[in-house]
This record gives sequence, structure tokens and C-alpha cells, in this order.
Amino acid sequence: MSLIPEKGNAPIVEDKKRKTRLSVFLPAFLIVGGGAVLGIVNNQLLADISMNGFIGSLRGLGWLYQIISIAALIIVSIVTFTKLGNIRLGGSEAKPKYSFMVWFAMALTGGIATGVITYSVNEPIIYFGDIYGEMANTGVDPGTSAAAIYAMGRSLYNWTFVPYAMYSLSGLVVAYMYFNRKQELSVSGTLTPLFGNKVTKGIWPGIIDTLAVLAIALGLASSLGAGLALVGSGIETTYGIPQGPVVWLILVLIITGLFTVSALKGLDKGIRRMSDINAKVFYVLLVVLIIIGPTLYILQSTTAGLGHWLQNFWSWGLDPGIVGGEALVMWWTLYDWAIWIAYAPLMGIFLAIISYGRTIRQFMLINWILPAVFSILWFGVFGGTALHWQQNGTVDLVSTIQQSGAVAGLWAFLANLPLAAIIIPVVMIALILSFATAADSMVRAIATLCTVNIRYDEEPAKWKMLIWAVSIAIIAYVMVAFAGGVQGVDGVKYLAALGGSAVLFVFVLQVCSAVKMFFIDKIEK
Repeated sequence: MSLIPEKGNAPIVEDKKRKTRLSVFLPAFLIVGGGAVLGIVNNQLLADISMNGFIGSLRGLGWLYQIISIAALIIVSIVTFTKLGNIRLGGSEAKPKYSFMVWFAMALTGGIATGVITYSVNEPIIYFGDIYGEMANTGVDPGTSAAAIYAMGRSLYNWTFVPYAMYSLSGLVVAYMYFNRKQELSVSGTLTPLFGNKVTKGIWPGIIDTLAVLAIALGLASSLGAGLALVGSGIETTYGIPQGPVVWLILVLIITGLFTVSALKGLDKGIRRMSDINAKVFYVLLVVLIIIGPTLYILQSTTAGLGHWLQNFWSWGLDPGIVGGEALVMWWTLYDWAIWIAYAPLMGIFLAIISYGRTIRQFMLINWILPAVFSILWFGVFGGTALHWQQNGTVDLVSTIQQSGAVAGLWAFLANLPLAAIIIPVVMIALILSFATAADSMVRAIATLCTVNIRYDEEPAKWKMLIWAVSIAIIAYVMVAFAGGVQGVDGVKYLAALGGSAVLFVFVLQVCSAVKMFFIDKIEK
């Protein structure tokens, strides 16, 4: 039987007969579930293990993160803008299921999590004010106009074309190998161009796919933890309710319940609808801020920031921390690369599932170019407005972050907007939706990878999605409640780095696999 149905618009059905891949499910769940139990029994030990893994992985492997991120960017650029972009995923007769707008909403919100909202204000301000020593080795004086442009450029570098290239490359490799070369829907299947079918047999599929599951589970836990810290700080700043274990527990129950129900409802009834709502909230917030913000400064600072990034492309892109220093490179750029790489292999499975019938060029437009452009607009509008206000004395966001942690600046920023009483709760809802739409797609991908021979149009068993959701939620709560650290989100950063390092070498092999399949092997159209 073919793995692919004849038409791309076949209904999504729940998998009721597929067996569980015990070689993936058991080791991954024992580690993640064991981490959740350890967090309950001895939260300090879990924090210490995570911290040591964070520091060791980024110090020792920072150079590899930088090289592979640039390699991914180069590869996706070539396949997008050459004749390779004309290849259709699923063959020349394949028909896409989703419209461009629906497809883009699912791709954008499925991978965006809480990051752009969390750091679109906070990250540029942290750089600008040199709050944690980020500007020490840059030669730029904090608090100056030059620092503002540097802050914007560095933020755009961390959040646009480079990281989305990682998602896109992994997704393309999965989609092409599954739809065009008829491999199984798995991470191990993407490595057959390098190792042949033997990599899909024996112990190797279990090892490779287990690493991918671990990476995304830790990455999701870190994203959920960051969301808890951010929403909790917003509740405290705006409504005077002190954040702490009780508030975080309530939030984790709400958010976990939301993304779990969405995942259980399936791709069309759950994820698709939530993505559509989430994307519309994003669009409205963006338009509102463009209208009421300092429009000219937004345009000027975004343009200048892009120029500064392009001017420093190679030095930023290949510096593992020796030039820029650990405060800037390890705690920001390499942390970002770690969490993007942690998400990439399983995010790739989700992006592949919803891309049947599209050409590679269309795939890259939706999953690489447009999300990067969206991030440029988002950081330009929110970050540009924040930098403008900081410089003209409208609000002292630097002091807010120094006193209340790395994620606190957003709420002081929003409080100074017209209609803040309306905008702030909308942003809180957007944060919750942002994580939920990313988490439901990833929980589904984890459950898919834990199922034998599942097709792209089948839903994994609900119990698998449920237990993964609960385990991830417990770890996230523990790391926020007991390992916040100086920045308030140190614990979740540790988890992100662990996730990225767990799957880094798998991602490196996926990059090599892409080179071989598109530039050396015969192309399967």
C-alpha cells in the first residue's frame, strides 16, 4: 500500500489501529516523565542538571550552532530561488488542501510560540541598556542612538531569516522524503540520502527519533515556562496580584488545558481553528501599534537595524561568543539557536503534514520568507516604539527590567499605550493562544513520531498526546517556580539549551542530507 493517498484533500482520521513505537515512546517518556517526577521530588537537582547542561553545551558547541545556522540559510536560499523551487511535494498531480491564508496562519502560529511577544520589547531594551552586560564587547555605548540601532539589528538577526531557515530546511527534508521518496513520516527517514535504508532499521530509528522527541519536549517546556513567567509578570504589574507558584499553577492549568483540547480535536477542528484566531489577533495588534506608535521612527529604526545586521552578517553569524562575549552571544543568540534547533525536526514534521501539494518555492515562501518578514514588522513596530520611548523619557523600561526581570518590560510598555486597559488583556490572550497553537501542533507531532507507520492524514492516539502534554506542563512549572534565576526565566533557558544539544547532531545530519538529495542525487519530481 502506498503511504500517500491519491488526493491531497483526504479527510484527517484518527489513528485507532496503529501500534505504539515503543523504541521511541518508552525511552523518551521515561526521561521526560522522570524529569517531571524529579522536579516534584527534588526541584533543585533538576535545576542544577539543566543549568550544567546549558552552560556546557553552549560553551562547547557554540561554534557548531553558528556554522550550521548559516549553512541552513544558504541551502534554503538556493532551493528557493533556483529551479529546485518548482518541485511539487507529492508529485506533479498533488493538490493542496489548505488555502494560502489558512496555511500561513497554521505555519506561522504553529512555530512562533510566545517568543516574538515576549522579546519584541524586552530584547531590544535589554541590549540598549546593557542590562546583563550584553554591550560590553561591542564597542557601542549603552543608551545612545547607536545602541538603539545595534539593539534593533541584533534582535532582527536573532528572530528573522536565520532561525526560520532552520525550521524550513527541516520541514522541507521531511516533506520531500515522505511525499516524493516515499519514506516513513519520521526524522530517521530524512537521513536515508546519507545512510540508505539501513538508518530506518534496527536501533537507529529509535535513537534518532527519541532524540527529536526529547528535544521538542524540552523546547516546549521552556516555551511554556517563558509564557508563564511573562503572563505572571503582566498580572502582577497590571493588576497588582503577586506572581508566584499559585498564579503560575493556575496559568499552567489553563494553558495546558487549552492546547491539549485543541490537539485532541485534531488538525482541522482544533489546530486549524486556533491558528486562525491567533493569527488574526497578531494582525490586529500589529496594525494598532503601527497607527498609534511613532511611525516615522519605526520605519527609520527598522531600516537602519536591517542595514546594521547585513553589515555585520558574517561576524555575528560565526561568532560563538569569543568576540561578542557570553552575555550577548551565549545567553541570547546561541540560546535562540538551541531552541529553534530543538523545535526543528518535529516542527518539520508538522510543516510537512500541512504542505502536501505545494511546490518547494511555495513551501519556502510560507515557512521561511513570510514568517521572517512578519518578525521584522513585529520587532520593528514593538521594539522601535519601545526604543523611541526609552530615549525620549516616555517610560523607563530599562529600570523596569532591572527591577523585575527580563520579561517585565513588555507590561510597562503596554501600560503607556492608549487604550491600555483593552490592549493588555488582549496581549495576554495572544500570549496564551500563541503558546497553545505551537504546543498543540508539537504535541501532535510527538505522538505521531511515537506511532508505527502513521500517515500524514491520520491523527495519533489521544492518550499519547495527553500524557505528553501533562509531562511537559509539570517540567515547565517546576523550572519557572524554582529555577527562575537572575533573569526570571533562567530555568527555562537551561531546558531550551538541553533540547537543542540533544538534537543538534541530528539537525547537522539533516542539513547534510539536504545537500546530498538536492545537489548530488537525482531529483525525484
